[in-house]
Amino acid sequence: MVVVELLTVLVFIYLGARIGGIGIGLAGGLGVVFLSLVLGVPTSQTFIPIDVILIIMSVITAIAAMQVAGGLDWLVDIAERFLKKHPQRITFYAPMVTFFMTLLAGTGHTAFSTLPVIAEVAKGQGIRPSRPLSISVIASQVAITASPISAAVVAFAAMLEPQGVDYLTLLLICIPTTFIACMIGAGVANFLGCELKDDPVYQQRLAQGLIKLNTDQKREILPTAKTATSIFLAAITLVVIYAAAISDSIGLITNPTLGRNEAIMSIMLSAAAIIVLVTKIDASKIQNAATFRSGMTACICVLGVAWLGSTFVNAHVDGIKDVAGALLTDHPWMLSLVLFFASMLLYSQGATTVALMPAALAIGVAPLTVVASFAAVSALFVLPTYPTLLAAVEMDDTGSTRIGKYVFNHPFFIPGVVTITSAVILGFIFGSLFI
Repeated sequence: MVVVELLTVLVFIYLGARIGGIGIGLAGGLGVVFLSLVLGVPTSQTFIPIDVILIIMSVITAIAAMQVAGGLDWLVDIAERFLKKHPQRITFYAPMVTFFMTLLAGTGHTAFSTLPVIAEVAKGQGIRPSRPLSISVIASQVAITASPISAAVVAFAAMLEPQGVDYLTLLLICIPTTFIACMIGAGVANFLGCELKDDPVYQQRLAQGLIKLNTDQKREILPTAKTATSIFLAAITLVVIYAAAISDSIGLITNPTLGRNEAIMSIMLSAAAIIVLVTKIDASKIQNAATFRSGMTACICVLGVAWLGSTFVNAHVDGIKDVAGALLTDHPWMLSLVLFFASMLLYSQGATTVALMPAALAIGVAPLTVVASFAAVSALFVLPTYPTLLAAVEMDDTGSTRIGKYVFNHPFFIPGVVTITSAVILGFIFGSLFI
């Protein structure tokens, strides 16, 4: 019966992946119905990550308010000017830009705005655009596991607290390890593929007049952009400071009246309110912002996948402990492989985290191992169907960022695997200093 239930979970995850987008969450709910009503799996002890969903909603609301006020356009404008000032180093500077934008915003979709700039600057310098584009997409995904306000980090921090690892410690490990890993990935990406001038596809497209050069566009920045961005960044800073103050490692505030998760929600909603009041934007436009829609989609995905996965795990946690506990104890690095392949299908760092990390902790995997393996939930690049990956392919009119006929032979694969492998190794090294 266990095999049938496991196959059911996998079938519905596959169904959701085929539907795409919000479909992974919808299929998860359908899977819960099948498991409970058809196969008789109880759902009374199922973990539903309500706090994670509410935090996503709160954070995305603040980001959407900032976007309506022009804040995201202003950040992209800064990134564009920075990249154009240092074009020869774009393979290293571009992933820095996407990494820190994701770190601040808590979503990798901020990379959409910078990808055209990266492609244009690289092309103008005769640099193969696939190099900076590939690692920039990877950096925007991996940075999710280091963002103080991402759903994946918030959910994971809540799981780790009973294990003696607080939110601040998690950030102290994840931020430097993922950033260094992205730079290692950039070093590898810098040597992949032939030079642009030697690429036959580029030469063919150039001869056909399919390549546009130096199409500078003037970006219009709203007068409210800087104010909205300052309010949002101040809110993030306040969240981190407050979380540090109430953490056991610092302990400036004991017995806090406002918990960490509640603080994130209330501060982010407050930031959105202040942005609306100060900049006088139309609040009705917030729910129509692209970031708001993507955030609400993430909520449904996290709800469905986490519910489906935890329904199965909670029903068989003792058996899972017997089978997987000893294996992961002897070979702890294998957890990162499990997370890597799971995230390929789930297409969400948050969904992968809430679906598998509770099971790993339940079977007794050491906190150091789960923290070090955390970056592996970012393998969204393996199948060339993720939105930012497809956008990078579409925006490179030189044809250098192309997907091969064997599906996996695309320019994102090697830099991505190198980046995640480096992050996991560095996670074990850095983690041993704090855990």
